[in-house]
Amino acid sequence: MGNLSTTADDILACAQSLIIAGGYNGFSYADIAAVVGIRKASIHHHFPSKVDLVRTLVARYREEAEAGLANLEGQVSDPLEQIRSYTGYWEACIADASAPFCLCALLASQLPVLPEEIGVEVRAHFRSLSQWLASVLERGAQQGRLRLTSSAHDEAEAFMATVHGAMLSARAYGDPTIFGVVTGPLLRRLAPRTD
Repeated sequence: MGNLSTTADDILACAQSLIIAGGYNGFSYADIAAVVGIRKASIHHHFPSKVDLVRTLVARYREEAEAGLANLEGQVSDPLEQIRSYTGYWEACIADASAPFCLCALLASQLPVLPEEIGVEVRAHFRSLSQWLASVLERGAQQGRLRLTSSAHDEAEAFMATVHGAMLSARAYGDPTIFGVVTGPLLRRLAPRTD
């Protein structure tokens, strides 16, 4: 299986796909061992418990999301285009099934049954995403590029709920195009009128 970091990465990638498919309680170390092609003891070597594994996975997911948003900020300066790019990213991931659902959104739906260590990481992801969205929305409103009907914080929370709800609807209907159907009106509402 190569070096240890590759094995740990393989374990994390497998755990993420299994969680997306079946939730926190929908997989075991035996499932990961079968997919990755290692013994359960090897998984325990890297992640002594399922809590350690999923906590590490969510922390890494949040770090990667934050890096992706920073990269987006560096490549796209217009706030309206930033939020379009953000929703476009998810629309593409859902359409090609590369990431059909946000890991943290799925785990948030299971918070009542998750160990607290994982809940802390899930909530940290939501706070981070909300802060980024609020800053983009605030900047967009100041520049006249976005039209807000309430505070940037409230708009950010509504935006997150709409995007995550759109993921859920696309999954429920088995139709990736539903994501755009749900998020399209939100993007049109936020865009400034051009008349």
